[in-house]
Amino acid sequence: MDMDRVAPGLERLVDKDAPLDRISYGTTFAEGPVWDRRNKQLFWVDIIGNTIWKWKPGVGREVVLRPSGHANGMTFDKEGRLVVAGWSLRTIWRFEHDGSITTIASNYKGKKFNSPNDIVVHSSGATYWTDSAGGLVIPGMVAEDCQRYLDVQGVFRLSPDGKKVTLPIADCTYPNGLCFSPDEKILYVNDSRLGLIRAFRMNEDGSCGPGKLFHTMQGDEAGVADGMKCDVEGNVYCTGPNGVHIIDPKGRLLGRLKVPGHSTNMAWGDDDWCSLYVTTYNSVYRTRVKVPGVAVW
Repeated sequence: MDMDRVAPGLERLVDKDAPLDRISYGTTFAEGPVWDRRNKQLFWVDIIGNTIWKWKPGVGREVVLRPSGHANGMTFDKEGRLVVAGWSLRTIWRFEHDGSITTIASNYKGKKFNSPNDIVVHSSGATYWTDSAGGLVIPGMVAEDCQRYLDVQGVFRLSPDGKKVTLPIADCTYPNGLCFSPDEKILYVNDSRLGLIRAFRMNEDGSCGPGKLFHTMQGDEAGVADGMKCDVEGNVYCTGPNGVHIIDPKGRLLGRLKVPGHSTNMAWGDDDWCSLYVTTYNSVYRTRVKVPGVAVW
């Protein structure tokens, strides 16, 4: 893999001869990757292609759901169920163990969400997701109902019991990727239009303190602040211009992994959580790192 080494420390995280393997090609807008550790397979979506895919080493890829409602971000909950940010369906939904689908959140104070973007599950069982308005206007993924009902674009939370939706973060311009620090004391949220990442201190009740600027993205190549993940040491990996940016816990850029095409998101995977799967518009790539990522439930 080609990479930019900006500061000392990158070589401890990623080997200079790290591989870059393309495991899938032919999508229109790949996104939302997440590793299924129970069945040792990767799930991801093609938003414009209206499909959820899965890939297993030695088996290849196959369709999981089509049409998918132009699904976007995905993760697993504590019971091992695949939870989906329903971009154009404007809901949060999940696959039950029997394969059926359940909508778990559809509105905030009686008003439809804009277009749920990326999603994470806290160890408490609470679900957090970003809600931007792109699904109401972007060609190829527009919702059947494209009326906007909420003035805010922010981060929503579904309580662990699934009964209450709150708005922990309301002051975003275009929220996209989000992830917790390894100790879950910080929620990182990036903004595609402003090209920055903010850090929010988590409160015991699941709310968030005021956001502080953590990092401003660098580079004028193709790519924006989009998918984002943390490794076990607290380093933040975020898509951006020319690939994946690696930022230390103090907000210092260590370097960039140059992934071909426009990178959209990423997921840790494999048994040791040291594989990094990166989606681009057209492909899914896999590389290897030295420090494991934070495992998904």
